[in-house]
Amino acid sequence: MLQYAQKRVNGIQDLERKLNEFGYRVGARQLELLSWREKNAKRETRVLGVLYFIHSVVWKTLFGKQADSLEKSTENEDEYMISDNDPVLTRYISVPKELSQLNCNAFIAGIVEAVLDGCQFPARVTAHSVPTDAHPLRTTILIKLEKEVLQREELLK
Repeated sequence: MLQYAQKRVNGIQDLERKLNEFGYRVGARQLELLSWREKNAKRETRVLGVLYFIHSVVWKTLFGKQADSLEKSTENEDEYMISDNDPVLTRYISVPKELSQLNCNAFIAGIVEAVLDGCQFPARVTAHSVPTDAHPLRTTILIKLEKEVLQREELLK
C-alpha cells in the first residue's frame, strides 16, 4: 500500500495525506463491523466515552492490544492524545533515508478520524512520532475536536 501511494504523490505531506485517506476508509468499515459485533452496542454521546471506545475496543480489534494511554491536553480544551509505545503498523516498515520525515501512522490517524466522524464527533486527527529512551517508536495520535463537539458537550453537562 505504501509503495502504491508513494508512486502517486508529490512529497511527504502528500503521501501522509494519502495514507490518512486509506485509513479513513478502513476506519469507516471498522466502525460498522464493531457496531454489528457489539452485543450491547449503544451510541456514545460523550467525548470521553467515544475516545475510550477507540482507545480500548477499536485498538484491541485492530492491533490485539489496547493503546498505551489516553490523555487530555493541558493547553487546549479541544485536544486529546492517544499514545502507542510500540505501534504494530510501523514495526516492520523500513523507510528510506529520503523519506525519514514520513510518519506511516497517518494511516492509523485516518482510522481514528473515521471512527470519530461515524460517531458524530468530527475532528482533525494527525499522527506524531514522540520517541523516548524506553520507546523509540512511540507514536501519539493527536485529536483536535471541532468546536461544535465542545458546544454539544457543554449542553450535556
